[in-house]
Amino acid sequence: MAADVRKRSSPEKGAVASDGEHVGNTTGEDGARSQGFARSRFCGLLPKLLIIAAVPIVAFAFKYYQDGQLLKRHESGLRTLGTEGLFLFSSLDTDHDLYLSPEEFKPIVEKLTGISPPGEFEEEVPQDPNGETLTVEAKMQPLLLETMTKSKDGFLGVTHSSLSGLRSWRGPAVPSSVFFASQFRGFLPPKNKLEAGDPWWLVPSELNIFTGYLPNNRYNPPTPRGKEVILHSLLSMLHPRPFIKSRFAPQGAVACIRAISDFYYDIIFRIHAEFQLNEVPNFPFWFTPGQFTGNIVLSHDSSHVREFHLYVPNNRSLNVDMEWLYGASEGSNMEVDIGYLPQMELQASGPSVPSFIQDEEGNVIDSRGGEGDPIQFVFEEIHWKSEISQGEAARRLELTLYPFKKVAYLPFSEAFSRAREEKKLRSAACTQAQQLLLFTGSGRTLRETVLESSPVLTLLNQSFISSWSLVKELEDLQADVSNPALSGIAALHLQKYNFPVEMMLSLPNGTVIHHINANYFLDQTAMKPEEEADSTMFSFSGGFEDPSTATYIRFLREGLEKAREHLA
Repeated sequence: MAADVRKRSSPEKGAVASDGEHVGNTTGEDGARSQGFARSRFCGLLPKLLIIAAVPIVAFAFKYYQDGQLLKRHESGLRTLGTEGLFLFSSLDTDHDLYLSPEEFKPIVEKLTGISPPGEFEEEVPQDPNGETLTVEAKMQPLLLETMTKSKDGFLGVTHSSLSGLRSWRGPAVPSSVFFASQFRGFLPPKNKLEAGDPWWLVPSELNIFTGYLPNNRYNPPTPRGKEVILHSLLSMLHPRPFIKSRFAPQGAVACIRAISDFYYDIIFRIHAEFQLNEVPNFPFWFTPGQFTGNIVLSHDSSHVREFHLYVPNNRSLNVDMEWLYGASEGSNMEVDIGYLPQMELQASGPSVPSFIQDEEGNVIDSRGGEGDPIQFVFEEIHWKSEISQGEAARRLELTLYPFKKVAYLPFSEAFSRAREEKKLRSAACTQAQQLLLFTGSGRTLRETVLESSPVLTLLNQSFISSWSLVKELEDLQADVSNPALSGIAALHLQKYNFPVEMMLSLPNGTVIHHINANYFLDQTAMKPEEEADSTMFSFSGGFEDPSTATYIRFLREGLEKAREHLA
């Protein structure tokens, strides 16, 4: 049964759509017959080849059987639970095998009993007072208030107390701090993640459809535990109240090895945390950078740190979300805005060094120099024996945090160039369109729902070039007189935009053929069945996990039909 709650180890399943349709293998029975013909042709001539050829046949048969079983479970779950019930079940089924393990069922237990089992945290290891230390320096330029949307009307209606924490935050709380190298042990990979490019969770996300979001009405972060401790200590250099687990998804921190040598790892990481800027009696003000990212080069036993760098990327025109309450309760009104932070970073001033060393005669010497000059250390060059690029490592971390990024979202200008190029390579019957999501804020709700859906991902990859752009970026393109063609395309899309997120479908020449506002879309998909029957713009089709997925599929297909009409 689909709702069976028990532990089950699932072998690799390949590309299987969440509605049970197999999307990664199209050979079917014809493929099996062709392989059987190849086997009979060489039978008796090259017996060794027969053994080798049998391996893919067995693998294909097992894969075919496995996918069939998954489809049966999905159909059984749909009959037993209905569409909404299966959607809730799937939200807990993190490995998508349509069985719930005790770990996957844990959120339900916590919700029903109100008791959270004790978390699994690493024991804190006492620091060796004679171990190596490194100095980490913090640098920060405050948020540019003129980049906030509210600045356009002089912050009309925004109380002075609401922004008091933001206005007073002009630099790092602790400009410089000394850490033991062993404190960075939390960045080391687990034993089953020792290959370059294989991501793991430094701080796992605890959010799902049952836990919901974490509360807004808080001032002080919870006590950090395990690997959270080093992250909390580092981010506390920037502001005294960092929340390592953000209120909304993506939550937590992920990492992967970028390069490996005989003695060192180069580890890329990405952290989604936020700061609480206000204190009582002012109401909470949340400051949420788009991400913290960086890398650390450390020895396999974490006794030595060669490099450390953590920063908020500043390559986009807006990179921080802000939310603040206008009341003391959780249900109080909340204001939202977005802005640009020029600089926020932490960086080691150099490799970690021992505090004390012994000379040739056994005398203990303070490496920091004491009254004299500090001792100069020389470090060997690192020779990496296995590595991937920085960009590839970042892409894998992004996919771990954002399943919707299985579809490539290109910059605005590049997306239109790609759409024109691919249209030339395709036949006239295969219409190419572009999906553009134009937004002012983060588009969080869309990312966490329909854009992660397997049917939506499949259709987008098959028939669309996708882009995700800030309004500010398109305004800059529109004002660029050096590229009148792109300026005109940007203007066409800005004409269709409404706050906060507008979903648009357009042709490679920039013509917007279909669009819908995110708020209206969410209202439509939240309607009761009897209300939905009266709606003429969208209707829910069967076979998908939830109404929002079905509605978005309908939106995309209507766009393809309109594209064909324009090109007819």
